[in-house]
Amino acid sequence: MKRWQMRRNCALTPKQLLKFYVALLCLSVAVATGFFLAGVWVILIFTALELSAVTLGFLIYCRHALDSETIEIDGKRLTIKKFIGYKETVYEFNTQWAKIESPLPGSKTFHISQSKLRVELGQFLRPEQQTPIIASVRLHLG
Repeated sequence: MKRWQMRRNCALTPKQLLKFYVALLCLSVAVATGFFLAGVWVILIFTALELSAVTLGFLIYCRHALDSETIEIDGKRLTIKKFIGYKETVYEFNTQWAKIESPLPGSKTFHISQSKLRVELGQFLRPEQQTPIIASVRLHLG
């Protein structure tokens, strides 16, 4: 079996981001509590707004941190798995009938198609990474 994995380039995993978020939460609440005890209660409102905005941003980040695309070839079966935003979609092709389409000039993605089914791939790759993957997948087709 031959396999190619294309993943989103993220600086932090969701687990690392959670640790950072907990540290940020504790620090912000400690500072806000200090101001509250000093009689400046309005800081609690701004801390709540700040933490709400940060929470929303981190949730959006985590939703797509694990996004990936996988191409697997096992004999005459080509399987494409796309994991985008916690939703996995699986496409199956016959290697003898599937075609890989090179990206158009200026395009970031390429396509694999068979009859009416056409799947877009490569959104997580840099342009210089596309050519070797396309060439190696093409060796196993038709």
